[in-house]
Amino acid sequence: MVPAAGSAADPRLLQRQGGISGYWNEFMRRVKGGELGSLPVIAALIIIWIVFWSLNSTFLSAQNLSNLSQQIVGTGMIALGVVFVLLLGEIDLSVGSVSGLAAAVFAVTSVNHGVNQWLALILALATGTATGFVHGFFFARIGVPAFVVTLAGNLAWNGLMLKVLGATGTVNLPNNGIVSKLYTTIYGQQVAGYGAAAIAVALYGLVALYGRTRRLRAGVPAQPLGEIAARVILLAIVAFVVAYVFNQYKGMPLAPLVFLIFIVVGDFILRRTVYGRRIFAVGGSIEAARRAGISVPFIRITVFMICGLMSAVGGMFLAGQIESASQTSGSGNLLMNAIAAAVIGGTSLFGGRGKTWSALLGALVIGSIQSGMNIQGLANSIQFMVTGAVLLAAVVIDSVARRTQKASGRV
Repeated sequence: MVPAAGSAADPRLLQRQGGISGYWNEFMRRVKGGELGSLPVIAALIIIWIVFWSLNSTFLSAQNLSNLSQQIVGTGMIALGVVFVLLLGEIDLSVGSVSGLAAAVFAVTSVNHGVNQWLALILALATGTATGFVHGFFFARIGVPAFVVTLAGNLAWNGLMLKVLGATGTVNLPNNGIVSKLYTTIYGQQVAGYGAAAIAVALYGLVALYGRTRRLRAGVPAQPLGEIAARVILLAIVAFVVAYVFNQYKGMPLAPLVFLIFIVVGDFILRRTVYGRRIFAVGGSIEAARRAGISVPFIRITVFMICGLMSAVGGMFLAGQIESASQTSGSGNLLMNAIAAAVIGGTSLFGGRGKTWSALLGALVIGSIQSGMNIQGLANSIQFMVTGAVLLAAVVIDSVARRTQKASGRV
């Protein structure tokens, strides 16, 4: 069936032409339809790196890039949880306090009470998950707006964190503990970095070939082998360049590797599972999701639980970074940076559109701005203003893209 003139064809029914022209036509179709994807944030990141490198060549040094990759992990983990909530078109204002509470629970139970560190870690992660359940229950079952529920949670969990820490207010973590090692561990052998890159490329290639085989068996269009090979080669170039940069300093840091694993797992959940598709469905249209038989309360509650869990994971890395849990854990601009990272990375505030990779890209943008300005010796006030301007630009692009999609019949 040929679409009527002036009507918008369903992109899922369109098969891309072969060759470079096919890629170009597909790219232009997406741009005209408002599907900019990660293009704006990648362009912004390149510009930011070029500007700071031109001001000071040490910005792109192996040492600074390695440090940057570690410093963004805590905020990036929290932003990853925020991505899930934003896909529902909602917001979670408690992620900073939840991360601080999880760090306090781990520190007090493992250090003050001598609980096994692995058990204390599980308890801390369970605490974050439980806070998410509370938020999701009041939002999905009682009907309290997520903004109000999580704002109340922000205050309540911060108070509970202070109560857990007690009169001392600060608990130092041993530098040989599991949380500290999560952040500080660096594999100095060059084979570690190159080996991780090789494994990542091989797994991507195998998954791509498996997906192609499944589509061919189902009788639907599949990626040509040449396209898969090109993607594998491109990924290999990026992965081995990153490994090379890390090896020029101390080696492969563990923290960003764990971050990437969480991103890949989250991406698999969102794009390859029924549960992930239901998250997008609820974020796109609640009524349509209900009519399709989706349990909207279940999706909402579990998504907030995921956000609480990721906030706790981020809190562990932040505690490992400073090797302590204190009354200031989870405070400051952590909440705003986590939400800003998810939005700047390309996740829509209107729900139904975004990727887990948004957390990585957004955290890189914010981290790069902070790192570059610290090298230049600029005040925090300027950093906040620049980060705010970048966030506003991301929201404007999202709004314009959504308006373009409506005009083209895509929303």
